[in-house]
Amino acid sequence: MYLGIDLGTSGVKIILLNDNEQLVAQASSPLSVSRPTDLWSEQNPSDWWQATNLAMAQLKQSHSSELSAVKAIGLSGQMHGATLIDKHDQVIRPAILWNDGRSFKECLEIEQKVKNSRDITGNIAMPGFTAPKLSWVNKVENSLFKKINKVLLPKDYLRLLMTGEYASDMSDSAGTLWLDVAKRQWSVEMLAATELTEKHMPKLFEGTEITGTLTAEVANTWGMNRVPVAAGGGDNAAGAAGIGVINPNEAFLSLGTSGVYFVANERYQPNPDGAVHTFCHCIPNTWHQMSVILSAASCLTWVTQLTGFANEQALLDEVAKEDFSHPCGLLFLPYLSGERTPHNNPNAKGVFFGLTHNTNKAQLGRAVLEGVAFAFADGQQALFDSGTKIDQVSVIGGGARSSLWGKILASVLQQPLIYREGAELGPAFGAARLARLSVTNESPAQVCQPGIINSTIAADANMSDYYQEKYQTYKKIYSNLKDCF
Repeated sequence: MYLGIDLGTSGVKIILLNDNEQLVAQASSPLSVSRPTDLWSEQNPSDWWQATNLAMAQLKQSHSSELSAVKAIGLSGQMHGATLIDKHDQVIRPAILWNDGRSFKECLEIEQKVKNSRDITGNIAMPGFTAPKLSWVNKVENSLFKKINKVLLPKDYLRLLMTGEYASDMSDSAGTLWLDVAKRQWSVEMLAATELTEKHMPKLFEGTEITGTLTAEVANTWGMNRVPVAAGGGDNAAGAAGIGVINPNEAFLSLGTSGVYFVANERYQPNPDGAVHTFCHCIPNTWHQMSVILSAASCLTWVTQLTGFANEQALLDEVAKEDFSHPCGLLFLPYLSGERTPHNNPNAKGVFFGLTHNTNKAQLGRAVLEGVAFAFADGQQALFDSGTKIDQVSVIGGGARSSLWGKILASVLQQPLIYREGAELGPAFGAARLARLSVTNESPAQVCQPGIINSTIAADANMSDYYQEKYQTYKKIYSNLKDCF
């Protein structure tokens, strides 16, 4: 039995997986995001721990015997979050999250200080990354900066409370802008650019390595033995391990709060100028690339609330009644939280273009689904521009439940999309697999197998034709509005 814990932005999800990789149980607990002002996005780390304990209490109540049989725990979590810890292991301020855009100026300053930063990190400096957040704290909240003993990523704060250890994995740490991604080690030069040293950083491990053991107190509270805790991975790398995307040219689309187009690579293959993320995989000696859009399924949530539907499925049902034999006159730019790939523009805004007196709620919903697909198309092109080849694309995340959205995405991307068993379990499933690898002699290829294919959605030829024309208009609208943002 193995436990996978995924600390997401909207909640903590925990799954129990048996030795045959069958789901035994799962539990979750919601989280909320604080947005004190424009561009800011924060959470209190204490809420993460509370949500984790609430989810574990659910499992303890319903599956106590199974919890006592767990052999190892794996961790996954939202990337980039700056969790600042003092010498007493107390949190100094709310964590600044991955979709926070306040530190754009600090990104420019870091790249001025370290002229070859993109060569070291494989990435363009973005406000979402951890390093520029620390430069902002140093500049604006200097008294707090001086108290910092350790900077931890969100899931690694849970690890600290679970094991007492300061540790992280390569995939999550690659998203800080402090890692030499090719060498898989902290960069002294990048740390110095933010007035930090290796002493402020956790120890690095591969995702399949053991980082510590559950403390007696936590083990007792959770009804478990003092089992080892694997390094785990950032949410996307762990999601890849869960869906079996660990071999070159294999890819997945993640339709979560944000949107990710993830491709596994056998070598370090950066394209920072295209705002493509190049990170270490959670599997040893493996890397991956990602194009990232900051708002994906969150756009669907937003437009559902905007239009007054009871839930997202109700809106999707209404959109499905639309006539897709011809294009909709409405276009949507899904930049509700700014954008990463390929624009690296935290000031980009969401836009509806083409509204008329006849525009209805279903058309608003359709435009949102299509707009997110066009944003993915931008990301796919950035991946192609870096020489990446894509053989097959699987789909994970909450948005994967919509076959209509799948048809739109396949037609825009001109790629068949594969839907597999277990895809809905996402990063928690990958975390459980990494836990297993940490205590067995199995190879990642043995454990991280792709799930059985439930269905494949192919592009619709007619939709592909009109989407290619509409996509060009989409790109032109962003280009024309860029200076206005």
